[in-house]
Amino acid sequence: MSVGSPSLASMCRNIRQLHNFAPPATAAEIEAAATQFVRKVGGGAPSKANEAAYARAIDEVSATVSRLLEEMVTSAPPKDRETEAAKAKARSQARFSRSA
Repeated sequence: MSVGSPSLASMCRNIRQLHNFAPPATAAEIEAAATQFVRKVGGGAPSKANEAAYARAIDEVSATVSRLLEEMVTSAPPKDRETEAAKAKARSQARFSRSA
């Protein structure tokens, strides 16, 4: 499945970009994204029988994302979190005001 395919793009639409921000993504942000990803792939919150498998997967995805963020390079200046949050809020307001 390619990255540009609709099903992959819609699957992760709520996971936010973590690369190239000032200050850098925190461990909590990385773990939150990993948790969301694992729950999406696993079909939701884990049952008691699957809690250990989910926890292991979240730890592994978090470690992989941390390594990825450390290794990525860019020549672009870091994005400002507040500015990006304001842009996202404006997009959301525009999207939901049109559908009402």
